[in-house]
Amino acid sequence: MTAPTADRSRRVRPLHPTAVRLGAAVLAVVVALLIPAAPTWAHNSLKSSTPARDATVPSAPTEIVLEFLQRLDPTFTTIVLTDTASRKLATGEPVVTGARSTVPVTDTLPNGRYTVAYRVVSTDGHPVQGSYPFTVADPTSSAAPVAGVGTSAVTPSAIAAVKSGGGPGAGVLVAGAALAVLVAVAAGLRWRRAAVPGRAGEPDQP
Repeated sequence: MTAPTADRSRRVRPLHPTAVRLGAAVLAVVVALLIPAAPTWAHNSLKSSTPARDATVPSAPTEIVLEFLQRLDPTFTTIVLTDTASRKLATGEPVVTGARSTVPVTDTLPNGRYTVAYRVVSTDGHPVQGSYPFTVADPTSSAAPVAGVGTSAVTPSAIAAVKSGGGPGAGVLVAGAALAVLVAVAAGLRWRRAAVPGRAGEPDQP
């Protein structure tokens, strides 16, 4: 008796070399995307500030200090101070030390409410922006108070003032992910063609 012949349509075929190479390319692209992007999952954020958020201070501050959870990139650190009339007030350049940025206030601030707006980029390339208000209420100050004292809204212009700052965006990661998907689809099609009898250039064996 001869052994029964197995169903040729169910015969397990080895992967075509082209499919193996494409699979390796897909894996390399995915690894290249995930490794640089992994640190950005732990988003940076503001840890503390001086003056503090919503604080009422008895004297005008001479500097603004912002401390974040992660180290900052000095090239992409922007801090803007505005009053309730949306006027940008004079400050010095930010001085970055690790995760802390200090900005000297060169204007004398009369009593009133102010907004600190910031846009920073941590060393892993993740941008963060936000804003918060504080109030100066110096009982000995003879300067005219700023109009709008007591309002709690953060002025939109304060946020817009820091949006012009540069910094790495998510476009590179999106484009890379799209490329990985295209490569994966191409690999799948080539593998399916290689798995069909007679389509991979290999004669069927009895």
